Amino acid sequence: MSCYNVEHNFKDFKTGKFKFDYTVNGVKKTTLFERNDSIEIETYEGKTDTSRIRWVSDCEYILRKIHPKNIEEKKAINMKILTTSKNSYTFEFGIVGSDAKQRGTVFKISGSR
Repeated sequence: MSCYNVEHNFKDFKTGKFKFDYTVNGVKKTTLFERNDSIEIETYEGKTDTSRIRWVSDCEYILRKIHPKNIEEKKAINMKILTTSKNSYTFEFGIVGSDAKQRGTVFKISGSR
């Protein structure tokens, strides 16, 4: 399976602390998360969630919440890193089995390089 990237520094982003900024209805939101090889702990609007990670390849993984609170949260999310730079990566994500995808950019704020 090919990963669509000029630079191949995917392993630099498998672990560490990250920040994802995005806009919802004109309001800037920030999610902070920490990832090791098999767990991702995310903090959003003061709430913390933990998800299991299953790596499909060096640039693609599946996220599944450990303690989903509703049917929507039970759905697995496919995450694919498309490009990397020194301290960030662009990714595509969507519910497993759905053709609908979104894109975003994540910035690494700490961790080994």
